Amino acid sequence: MPETIALFGAGGKMGVRLARNLMRTDFRLAPVEIGEAGRQRLESELGLACVEPDAALDGAEVVVLAVPDTLIGRVSHALSPKLKPGTMVVILDAAAPFAGHLPERPDLTYFVTHPCHPPVFNDETTEAGRRDHFGGIAARQSIVNALMQGPEEAYGLGERVAKAIWAPILRSHRVTVEQMALLEPGLSETVCATLLAVMREAMDETVRRGVPEVCARDFLLGHLNILAAVTFGEVDGVFSDACNKAIQFGKPRLMRDDWLGCLDEPEIVESIRRIT
Repeated sequence: MPETIALFGAGGKMGVRLARNLMRTDFRLAPVEIGEAGRQRLESELGLACVEPDAALDGAEVVVLAVPDTLIGRVSHALSPKLKPGTMVVILDAAAPFAGHLPERPDLTYFVTHPCHPPVFNDETTEAGRRDHFGGIAARQSIVNALMQGPEEAYGLGERVAKAIWAPILRSHRVTVEQMALLEPGLSETVCATLLAVMREAMDETVRRGVPEVCARDFLLGHLNILAAVTFGEVDGVFSDACNKAIQFGKPRLMRDDWLGCLDEPEIVESIRRIT
């Protein structure tokens, strides 16, 4: 018999995405949403009627918390006394679990999953796929999963849930919660998002100095495409001597010598403390 998934925060932006995908599976969905706007959104967009929390938890093998990082601790502690032993609690980000915000219930299974989002280099052939930058709609994306606690055999169920909520899937990777925290916020936000913000600021500065905005955008994004393809081995090519010289002198101008320290555990811990 298909497992029942109680989806808390079902009417939020993320919750609706997950609910829509779960409706396409064999899982039995019990959506929970306390906000009136979220309830109306579920009804109007998906035709789903919410259920009360206690009713959703009755018989649910899996509880998915589609709530903000800052609320994970509060919500999970409120639900904990109502969860029967063996229940799987699925969290969509490593921040709160890494920070120790989950209840001490060794008889529960904690499964953490997060999307990689559709890659820059892909083989999407449909317009919907090419425009699905977040994932979970039409473009394939990879995911990362961690069995934080619980029996090893529970991983299979957790991965099935993860593949369902983030579908369509390219690859599924198993990591630890600590490794997931290194990936986000470390790699994806502290490094990647910051450097992209810097690139946008540099583009805006070229516009301020007289380059037409459309021209600057085309130039930057076009070069981003080919430079990334070379850097990550998507094409068999090398940078020009001029480009290598620019990197040699540009990197110390832009980056501190110790910048990789932002991936050290104390900095990851502090970053997650700010998030949660």
